[in-house]
Amino acid sequence: MHRPIVLTAALAATVALLALPAKAAETLEKCYGISKAGQNSCASAAGTHSCAGQSKKNYDGQDWTAVKAGSCVESNGKTTPFNGIGNPK
Repeated sequence: MHRPIVLTAALAATVALLALPAKAAETLEKCYGISKAGQNSCASAAGTHSCAGQSKKNYDGQDWTAVKAGSCVESNGKTTPFNGIGNPK
């Protein structure tokens, strides 16, 4: 007797979940001067290497890491390459 009620409730919950909007893809930006050696996202601005994990110095201003848009400055990074070493938080 209670089985139809349980099934109806389960079906209603499933439909409600499917109706929720999908989470939007997170927007990322390049953040220079915050990655440790070997932990950069990809290609150096100076052209010293071509891909992820190839940085040689900690916090090099020429190497970037992909971060959530708007969070780079909060980490003391810069959104454009620079000469020198960064000072991330």
